[in-house]
Amino acid sequence: MTADYYDWYKEVVEVTRGQIVESIHYGAAAVVNSEGKLVASYGNPYAVTFMRSAAKPFQAMPFIEMGGDEKFGFTSAEIGLICASHSGTDEHRAALGKLQAKIGITESDLLCGTHSPFYQPAADALVKKSEKPTPNHHNCSGKHTGMLAHAKMRGLSLPYYLDSDSPVQQSILQAFAEMCGIPVEKVEMGIDGCSAPNFAVPLYNAALGLSRLSDPRGQAANRELACRKIFAGMTGAPDMVAGPGRFDTLFMQLMHGSMLTKTGAEGYQVFGLPAQNGKPGMGIALKIADGDVNDRSRALVGLEILRQLGLVSTDELSQVADFYTKKLYNWRKLEVGEIRPCFSLD
Repeated sequence: MTADYYDWYKEVVEVTRGQIVESIHYGAAAVVNSEGKLVASYGNPYAVTFMRSAAKPFQAMPFIEMGGDEKFGFTSAEIGLICASHSGTDEHRAALGKLQAKIGITESDLLCGTHSPFYQPAADALVKKSEKPTPNHHNCSGKHTGMLAHAKMRGLSLPYYLDSDSPVQQSILQAFAEMCGIPVEKVEMGIDGCSAPNFAVPLYNAALGLSRLSDPRGQAANRELACRKIFAGMTGAPDMVAGPGRFDTLFMQLMHGSMLTKTGAEGYQVFGLPAQNGKPGMGIALKIADGDVNDRSRALVGLEILRQLGLVSTDELSQVADFYTKKLYNWRKLEVGEIRPCFSLD
């Protein structure tokens, strides 16, 4: 497995200092349309890796398919929230509290654990008040709220909603596998940072799943409707999906509902594009091999893929320049180099 991992990835981003390339990030990507065609790739498009939070739209799917959003009166923005990796702002927590009241659960039912809010002012406010983070500060609390709603809708025991053999998780796994065009037994399983089951599949299959989510024509009627609701919920309320200053939010705001994107931990990013001008929808899945712990590569690579495919304009790139045109500065704010893409799609 280790040998395969190193063979899967190629240079995608280089970091310069002066005229010298000082560091290199490696990655791989797959671009797949909703008909299953591999449109473009880089590195090994069949590299197997965990989707992490990029799988959240699929984890919400069976709940929406079964009519759970209608049963509990979810708004479109609340559908976006259960697919989110939110920043823990006051707005996010207020929205979660309102949603949990609709469902008839409480914050204490969530088994995601706690961490400090991603939004630094919210984290600072907790410190100032000598308060500790609660589950609703956790970026995955929307997903867990959706899973609990799924369990409650089906009359299941709430404390077991994360068990891999529970009806909730089995429904999610089945829907995920079907969307990604891979047998259930071929989906590699692991436990996410929030304690929910997570999935590792080839980049090709993840991109296929995103293409079908974004262009669900030909799916069963309830699945097609669920896909359209999830796409509309995420792209229509991008502030719920991530938060202030974060790529997912800013990019989806820029694209005005025409494209979905979702980040995942350890350098994962996906994009979904609906059918347009007679062409099938497309999905993009990419992975930065080193985990992109400093968040300087995945958005840059994603934008460069979109540029090479002709899916974003120069003007659109200029509006997210902080994620694409990356200058490297030292502590005195002197420009000393740059962070730039160094690949061409196959």
